This record gives sequence, structure tokens and C-alpha cells, in this order.
Amino acid sequence: MIIRYERNGKIKHGWMVAEDQKVWVIEGDIYKIQTAKPIMTGLELPLDEISLKAPCDPSKVVCIGLNYRDHAAEMGIDLPKEPLMFLKPSSAVVGPGEPIVYPKLTENLHYEGELAIVIKKEAKKVKAADADEYILGFTCAIDVTARDLQWSDGQWTRAKGFDTFCPLGPAIAAKLDYSNLRIVTRVNGEVRQDASTEQLIFTIPQLVEAVSAVMTLRPGDVILTGTPSGVGELKVGDEISVTIEGIGTLTTHVVGEE
Repeated sequence: MIIRYERNGKIKHGWMVAEDQKVWVIEGDIYKIQTAKPIMTGLELPLDEISLKAPCDPSKVVCIGLNYRDHAAEMGIDLPKEPLMFLKPSSAVVGPGEPIVYPKLTENLHYEGELAIVIKKEAKKVKAADADEYILGFTCAIDVTARDLQWSDGQWTRAKGFDTFCPLGPAIAAKLDYSNLRIVTRVNGEVRQDASTEQLIFTIPQLVEAVSAVMTLRPGDVILTGTPSGVGELKVGDEISVTIEGIGTLTTHVVGEE
């Protein structure tokens, strides 16, 4: 499991061994696997000596709307004929435990638990059959949405793009069989979403092909794959977590805007 962490004011990548509560330090760029392979230093750090950050630092987050049949039904929207894309800015990304800020501009904040794809090398016009060659791994994500602004604006940039509206983490799972992963979202410990990636309308390879046909993906960029049914409201003080089989649990909470 690849993590990104801060220690003594420096941010690095590491390999997390959760059962041992340790991190192995990685030196070098984890994305430059062709030219400068990252080095496992052998140095171990206890988890309580580091602060987890978002596991990647994307130039952009490409989101896919309405990619679960049951979610499209609960929103009262016809199934898309091709992937519906929108963007979140990199400034929306936060890591595990970093709070979601409830903006004063909205009165209806929603969660959407999602599986996120992390890109490992430049991807442009990639074919679905070759998609796995461009995927570093997968992590958990929360697509936070100002639902009232989404409906009033008619397009989704403002509703989806506030600072803190894209928590990612806790780690990147590489070489994961993504065809049938259970994804569970909880708010204050109560299960709100419980589904499997086998319910996706457009598969992971299809999404990589569709997105890279439109825009060049850079190392560390993220594709959010859509959310299942059960989306709902968040309030200040709520704790929210997304657990995905084979990855772990991303947990954060909601605070009011100062």
C-alpha cells in the first residue's frame, strides 16, 4: 500500500504495512518507474510518527457522474450513453482526517463515496485494453457536493469545486482486482451506501479510455469512478468514512466555515 506522508516538515511517499503499524520510507519519484525507479530505503517509521496526506497530488481530478444504475435512478436521471465527466480542481483535495469545510454558500451538503483511480504515467488516447498499464492503483474518495448549487447552476463546477471537497486516502492499493470491490459509506457509524464495483455502468478500462480521449492525464492524476445509491446530507459535526475492499478506510469529518 503506497502512502504519502509528512514528517518533520517534509512530504514523502512510503509503503505502509498496516498490520505492523509501520511505514517503509521510499526515496525518489514513484511515478518515474521507467527512468528513475524509486528506492525502498529499508528505513522503517512507526505510524504514530507521521501524518498521512492525500496519497497523491493530482494536477486535476476527473469525476464521472451517474456511473451506477441505482444512483441514476435515485436522482431521477436517465442512464448516460457515454461517461459524464466533470472536474474538481487540485485545491479540493485533502487527506485522511483533514476536515471537509461546510461553505456558507450552500445549505445542502452531500457525500458521495467513490473508488478513485490513480494514474501512473502520461495517458493520452489510451485504449481500454491497455488501461491497466497506465494505472498506479486505487484509493478511496469522497465527492463532496453542494447539492443546491448543483441544481441551481445547471453545471457542476461550483457545486463540486470548493476547497476540501475531494478527500482521498488513506493509501493507494496497487495490482488490485477492481472488478467486484465492495464499497461502504458510513455517516456517524451508520451505513448509508453499500455496493459493488460490478454495478458500474462504464468499467474502469472504459473510463480511462474515455477520459484520455479528451484530455491528457498526468502522473498522479485521479479519476473518480462514480457513486452508488444512498447519497445524502452532511451536517457540521458529522463523521464520514468510506471503506473499500482491498484498500482500507478513509475517515474525515465536517466543520463549519469560519
